[in-house]
Order: sequence, then structure tokens, then C-alpha cells
Amino acid sequence: MTLLLTFLLVLSGASWPALDGFVIGHLPPGAGRASDFAYESDEGVRFVSRVWERPGAVDLTVAVLRGPELATGAGLRAFMAAYHERSPGSWSEVRVGGRPGFGDGDEVFWLAAPGVAVSVAIDAGRFGGGELMKVAESVRDG
Repeated sequence: MTLLLTFLLVLSGASWPALDGFVIGHLPPGAGRASDFAYESDEGVRFVSRVWERPGAVDLTVAVLRGPELATGAGLRAFMAAYHERSPGSWSEVRVGGRPGFGDGDEVFWLAAPGVAVSVAIDAGRFGGGELMKVAESVRDG
């Protein structure tokens, strides 16, 4: 039944059900089956994510992050660097839906509001870099 509903949503051009207040309007063709998760980082940042995967591979992850450390773009970048154990400078500045954010070839994240951020990560090897921004640009407040 879920697969049929997913197929009908894609055919109709409808958006996916809201993810913690956000609607995802575009998915790359052929993305795997979706599952939702909720968890919290050691720093108290709450994540609600939707992951599309196939056996042995994650195709796409969209996450909504909420926490006081995400009050500014600099705070978001510092949190993501610590969370991913990467240098803050490893992401370039980008714009998503007119909002400033940070990204590389397979992940982009931005501050949707003080204390609220959105992250999109994709298997760029499978879908190409253009799909990352298509998905990110389709995420809207629900």
C-alpha cells in the first residue's frame, strides 16, 4: 500500500508528507524507499530525518534540525563541522531558496529560521550534483 501511495504521489506531482513542518517537493527519479527517523545529538540538537534507501545504499537524506546552537549561520556551520568531524571550511557558501547556506557536491544545509536548519544529502555519484540543489530548492515550510 505504501509503495502504491508513493507511486501515486510521484505521478500526481504531489509533495511528500510534511517532515517536521517542512514539505519536500522533489525527489530524484529512482530514489529508494523512504523511512523517517528522530534522534538527538549529544549537544541537544534534535534531528527529524527522512531517508530514501535501497538495499545497501542510501540515496537521499533530508533532515530538519532544531536547537539553540543553530541560532546563526556561523553556529550552524560550526555544529555541522563538529557533528560530521570535518573542517568548517570544507563547505562552500551557497544559497538555497534565497537563504544563505553551506554545501559541497553531496550535501547542503541552511538556516531556515533561528534555531531551525535543514540539511539535504544525496548520493551524487548515482544522481549527479544537479539533483542535490533541485531537492534542496524544493524544501519549503509546510
